[in-house]
Amino acid sequence: MKRKHKKYSKPKRPFDKMRIDEETKIKKEFGLKNKREIWRADARINSIRAKAKKLISANPEEQKSFINRLKKIGLNIDSIAEVLSLDKKDYLKRRLQTVLADKKIAPGIKSSRQLITHKKVLVNGKIVDTPSYIVPVDLEDKISLKQKKKKPVKKKEMETPAEEEKEGEKE
Repeated sequence: MKRKHKKYSKPKRPFDKMRIDEETKIKKEFGLKNKREIWRADARINSIRAKAKKLISANPEEQKSFINRLKKIGLNIDSIAEVLSLDKKDYLKRRLQTVLADKKIAPGIKSSRQLITHKKVLVNGKIVDTPSYIVPVDLEDKISLKQKKKKPVKKKEMETPAEEEKEGEKE
């Protein structure tokens, strides 16, 4: 059995007032469940920055392929310098939960999370039940809500109350 590794690291100073206030604002703005999701986004941005630092001395073809990969997930960048200036908010804006709320598919950020966890959201025709799913730019237009199935109407429900009285009198 493979051991799962953490995808984030806790802050070095757990009771830093400024950091706690900033994380609370971000948590409310993006409708996150807990601060762990912020730390996960921060860790992901840090790994992207680390790759960019390694590519500074690499040839331009490798840099372009890296930048194109980041453009596919929706980060608007044109150079390695812009990659190094990315923030966790840029990454959080690409989550399915945020994209649903921005496109007005869901009334709010919290309701978009609820729709996703209740398996009501389709991306490219497939159910996605992870609010942290990073939406690629080409799939952004293919997000839709699952259609409700109409229950077949029973014959008894179709009859009006007047018809039911007539049937009762005949018996």
